[in-house]
Amino acid sequence: MVRIVAGTARGRKLETPEGLETRPTLDRVKEAIFGSLQFDVPYSRVLDLFSGSGNLGLEAASRGASHVVLNDRNAACVRIIRSNAARLGFDGVTRILNCDFLAAIDLLSREGERFHLAFLDAPYREGTAQIACEELFRRKMILPGGTVVIEFSTDLPPHGVDGLMRIRSLKRYGRCGFALIEEESKE
Repeated sequence: MVRIVAGTARGRKLETPEGLETRPTLDRVKEAIFGSLQFDVPYSRVLDLFSGSGNLGLEAASRGASHVVLNDRNAACVRIIRSNAARLGFDGVTRILNCDFLAAIDLLSREGERFHLAFLDAPYREGTAQIACEELFRRKMILPGGTVVIEFSTDLPPHGVDGLMRIRSLKRYGRCGFALIEEESKE
């Protein structure tokens, strides 16, 4: 069962896609992620690029984010995200896209969208979270002081890129973990 952990929708269950194509973030990992970001979420602009059920983006909305963009390439997932957002009363703060992650980044970049937080919970083995993270920083889509969160398999951790981004912290929970990534200062 996937549920909202805290905030205005605390305890509410989320509908999730059937099958193994999506892998919802475990509650204990989600609690650790949001515990690390608790003061960054209220009034923030958030991107949940590989949304699945909308778990991370809707958690951010529940905790006070002012604008949340949720994206998934799977149309069935997008229907579930729309349903979850509506049931939780987050229609007014969410925007939902149905694109490949690079197409979503391109569209949002052309529109001038910028974010305080970006959640990248992509399929582990494809390396897409690392690619997406680099692209978000290259296109200056992460606001100064902003953070990208990558959920990863412990045997495939993300890495920094000199002059672009650095790992601020990395935590492991069994076979998965998450990294907080920020822009590397050019000092």
